[in-house]
Amino acid sequence: MSREEEIVEEVVETTTSGLVPQPSGGTFSPFRYPIFRAIWIANLFSNLGSTLQSVGAAWLMTELTPSHQLVALVQASATVPIMLFGMFAGAIADNYDRRRVMLAAQVGMLTVSAALAALTYAGWISPFLLLAFTLTVGAGTALNSPAWQASVRQQVAPKEIPQAIALNSISFNIARSIGPALGGVLISLFDVSFAFAMNAVSYIGLIGVLLWWRPEARQIERRPILPAVGVGIRYCVSNGPLRRILLRGLALGFSLAAYQSLLPAVVSDHMKGTELDFGMMLGLFGIGSITAAPFIGTIRTKLGLEGILAVGAAMFVFSLSLVAEVHAVIYALPAAFIAGMGWVWILTTINTAVQMRSPDEILGRCLSIYQAVTFGGMALGSWIWGMIADWKSLPFALHAGSVFLIVSFATLRILAPLPRPGEGVLKHT
Repeated sequence: MSREEEIVEEVVETTTSGLVPQPSGGTFSPFRYPIFRAIWIANLFSNLGSTLQSVGAAWLMTELTPSHQLVALVQASATVPIMLFGMFAGAIADNYDRRRVMLAAQVGMLTVSAALAALTYAGWISPFLLLAFTLTVGAGTALNSPAWQASVRQQVAPKEIPQAIALNSISFNIARSIGPALGGVLISLFDVSFAFAMNAVSYIGLIGVLLWWRPEARQIERRPILPAVGVGIRYCVSNGPLRRILLRGLALGFSLAAYQSLLPAVVSDHMKGTELDFGMMLGLFGIGSITAAPFIGTIRTKLGLEGILAVGAAMFVFSLSLVAEVHAVIYALPAAFIAGMGWVWILTTINTAVQMRSPDEILGRCLSIYQAVTFGGMALGSWIWGMIADWKSLPFALHAGSVFLIVSFATLRILAPLPRPGEGVLKHT
């Protein structure tokens, strides 16, 4: 380690000491690494800002248009870029310094979010302009995500990668538990543009930490982007365990989108709720995720990959069915909490399964393919479920999502069973 790296390490250690627990092992053991701790804290505030923007954009669309499909497309516009550009972003993460890739993405999202706040404050926003901005922020997320997830290996020891992934999920869900309620308050007291402005400010801390960080240089074998993407696709397609995991992620993403994309319209139109009610629903979703996250390892050990995904899917079936039938927000709150538990169990399990079966030299591409497939399913699902809600009704679309989840899960459990314990897992050094 160079003197410059030692100074950076000492600065990070000093500025973050005491802010988080530092146990010697278990769920919170990655916090012993100063750079992981610093990035985690900065990312928590960035996630909080992103949640404020998501709440603001979704609720603003309900005020701009009565179309359930356009409301659902707010969710889709955040995930479509991951589907379209994610694989290229994965190749970029493998071809270049991942820290610099993350920096570029964060600066870009800050700029776009600031412009969205300014246009909304001026009253110049329209439904399609709002979708264009959320698409652009989604493109920044698509660029950032493979580099960020792959960089976990540069932050902690290989044996603590699963715990680090789970802690990153907890960071996101802490933001989801606080952000929606805060967003609802900000929107009711001030304006949607203020929530967008807070999101722009939230990127600054993570940009600062990334400027401090000097990770150990990786051995990079640079390839042209398209051939590099091809290498990642061929590996995922030819690797049986990975191929089956990705297929299951696609089906689950499509099904779960029924809840995520239709929730703003359900609260606003079906339950006649306010922005505070919407924030409360999202907040309980985040609290459910935080509550469930520490138990992922234990449950996965006892039930295996198939078992934990089955439990998560059953939770979403319950939540979709309950939200479709009740007409007051207070009765839908348990559904939000349980859906949050299922969400973190499903996505964290799939993410970890992909990471542990991907070689380091193409890790960014494998993760980006996972994201493209899973979030592509969510984007397609958002569009389909929104279209069904406009064609029939919101309750009909929610029940259809439940039925599809049950049928697809049962079918793919036979046709594409998840890997057995240890199957396809690579040893990382």
